[in-house]
Amino acid sequence: MQILTTPQQLAAQCRAWHKAGDDIALVPTMGYYHAGHEDLMAYGRTLGKRLVVSLFVNPTQFGPDEDLGAYPRDAERDAGIAASHGADVLFMPEPGSMYAPDHATWVEVPDLAKGLCGQNRPIHFRGVCTVVLKLFMLSAADVAVFGQKDWQQQAILRRMVRDLNLPVRIETRPTVREADGLALSSRNVYLTPEERAQAPEIRRGLLHAQKLAQEGETSASLLRESVLRRWAELLPLGRLDYLSIVHPESVAPLDKVDGPALMACAVRMGKARLIDNIILR
Repeated sequence: MQILTTPQQLAAQCRAWHKAGDDIALVPTMGYYHAGHEDLMAYGRTLGKRLVVSLFVNPTQFGPDEDLGAYPRDAERDAGIAASHGADVLFMPEPGSMYAPDHATWVEVPDLAKGLCGQNRPIHFRGVCTVVLKLFMLSAADVAVFGQKDWQQQAILRRMVRDLNLPVRIETRPTVREADGLALSSRNVYLTPEERAQAPEIRRGLLHAQKLAQEGETSASLLRESVLRRWAELLPLGRLDYLSIVHPESVAPLDKVDGPALMACAVRMGKARLIDNIILR
């Protein structure tokens, strides 16, 4: 596995691979790998002759009061994990090589970014779209792999790819979870033992709503209220960021669950902000 640190190195290597007829799979990450990242890499390894994994804690997707400085990092361990999953390249750039001091160009999908995580993280998806487009262009990837836990993100990236006619296919992998249902996240390390004990109630609340919907409940407000009542009792350490029911593709809010519907949430527990989602129908 090569470790490349500049955009120019990555672009040159990927051009050479394409010239040789090799197709390229890309797995964009911010590092501090867990089993969810490993699943993305393992799947990416099956999709192309060459596998590029990027490891970049992208500063432009963090707000001024967010955890950019504290975000967990272990580059040496991550490199070993990427190599063990067959990565041909681990791309680890410095922020200065990805963004000039006077960087002024942004990519946005505002209609899909204004709800859910975008409500309280207004610049987040602008930063995500911009850096992912950079990675698509540098790697000339034929396919890119993302996780379902970040549902809004992959919906926005799919729309960006469609609207800009980008020659890359988006593949999405199911969320990888702990045995008790908690979605794996690099930020789970922030949880205290007490918070960790309650955190699986996030998933259980979503499963409760799914069961009600499958039994015939169609009112989005009643489904939401049922989950909030459950969390008030069983998740007292959680502080709600949002709990919404939306269309899975447009991410538009729904009043009735009489067709495709996604329930998505963000819950703050101490220093951690945990997101999850579930398809109701």
